[in-house]
Amino acid sequence: MQKTWFITGASRGLGVQIAKAALRAGDRVVAAGRKRAAVTDSLGPDSDQLLSVALDVTDAGQAHAAVDAAVARFGAIDVLVNNAGYGRLGFFEENTMADVRAQFDTNLFGVFNVTWAALPVMRAARKGRIFNISSLAGIRGVEFGSLYCASKFALEGFSESLAQEVAPFGLFVTIVEPGPFRTDFLTAESIQIGDHAVADYDERRAALRTSFEQRNGQQPGDPVKLAEAMVLLANEAKPPMRFAAGALAVNAADAKLADMRIEFDRWRQLAVSTDYSS
Repeated sequence: MQKTWFITGASRGLGVQIAKAALRAGDRVVAAGRKRAAVTDSLGPDSDQLLSVALDVTDAGQAHAAVDAAVARFGAIDVLVNNAGYGRLGFFEENTMADVRAQFDTNLFGVFNVTWAALPVMRAARKGRIFNISSLAGIRGVEFGSLYCASKFALEGFSESLAQEVAPFGLFVTIVEPGPFRTDFLTAESIQIGDHAVADYDERRAALRTSFEQRNGQQPGDPVKLAEAMVLLANEAKPPMRFAAGALAVNAADAKLADMRIEFDRWRQLAVSTDYSS
């Protein structure tokens, strides 16, 4: 059965590949990006299957207008992909509250805006899939990524809660947790680095920046394959709550779970002793 996808951040990177995969599957796509011209440059002109819309996810009004346009054109939203986002890197001390707000405005509050706009339509249909694009950084915190990790950890908590709230309406939420994929994520268009330098971090900052720059274009993950996997998941009767994408993400998640189990077991007796005595 033909589905209608609504994809944010669809002008480049993984968003473009998800849109192309859905179109190849014969589905319809509403491709949203901050600049509509950039979306059409990547995906081509509107057609019977494709509608491009301008959407800055930090603008709630634009989110509602984009959803209205999608429903007016295709009548429904069957698959919502909250993909728009970027990475703010740097040591915590070298960022500001303005940096925090900007990171959360896109990576978390932007998801809220779009989901608030789309949920009434999807809930009324009593069916649908929501993919929230998180990251390995939503599973494991890393130095130099405190703000980005914080935004993705928050997205994961939101997604778990939302999944329980909307399950009675036939809606499923899947958190997609990619490791390093060969998109433009590490380019200047997607990555920002704190510029409030603290001397104690100079040596480590230089090494980490070099490491990130060297990884650009060398990431092991194939975004085309991930996009195809998401099309398959959208057709699963019971899709997973979490989908860690790429061997690095799967192995890192395994290691995190093992470490957590060791730590829980080590401190279990003290932990349970904090209850009132019966």
